[in-house]
Amino acid sequence: MNSRFFQLDGEWCVVHLPNKPNGFAVFVIGDKNHFVEENSSFWVQNLGRLQLIEYLLDQGYTVFYSNLYGKHWGSGRAVSLALRLYHIIVKTEILNKRIHILAEGMGSLVALQLMNDRLEHIRSVVMMNPCISMKQHLEDEKEHKFFYKNLVKELRSAYGFDESISKEEIERKLPSIEMSLKYPVKIWQTTTNFLYRPEKHSRTYEEYREENKSPISLTYYLADKRFSIGQSICKFYQEYEKNL
Repeated sequence: MNSRFFQLDGEWCVVHLPNKPNGFAVFVIGDKNHFVEENSSFWVQNLGRLQLIEYLLDQGYTVFYSNLYGKHWGSGRAVSLALRLYHIIVKTEILNKRIHILAEGMGSLVALQLMNDRLEHIRSVVMMNPCISMKQHLEDEKEHKFFYKNLVKELRSAYGFDESISKEEIERKLPSIEMSLKYPVKIWQTTTNFLYRPEKHSRTYEEYREENKSPISLTYYLADKRFSIGQSICKFYQEYEKNL
């Protein structure tokens, strides 16, 4: 795999280059377990995700992503870094400026903000088991004391909240991320082994888009088939490549 690793604002980033480029790029925005190191990444080390990356490369897509400060939970600085990375990639690689997005879990919080006028050059968006509302996820995690405590700690770090601020105040201070009505979106949601409850995230977003006359597609599939959907993802992307 032909890959180039580099740092941006101290965060490792990578661009995977296809042997036969089709001129289009996919910006991967990973979930909470996502990471990029000096010579590797979670999406390279994880067999299922690696298969998905390799399929995209075989189809000619340039694939890029960043560590984005780790567990960022949709923070403003993660969105700003994502924008900087996009501009660097389209300047250094020969690519169509309008890109596809592949967001998993927590990464959807950044994707939604890019869709909401932060990045105009979006072609289409794929979401896998998305987290659509940070506030909803925080509320749901209250049922699991240990995970809730860890999540609050991660939010303090991601958003720069002072240690003196109470959990209740963190909830109030968390920004509401608007569910975007722009761009074609397809969601792939597993029927089991999910971190973000589908009825509160995937289904809620689907219903919101439907109500506002901007429908999206939601597909359910088995968890063990999660990363064998590369062909379906590429087929969806290709539907929106006719107009350059």
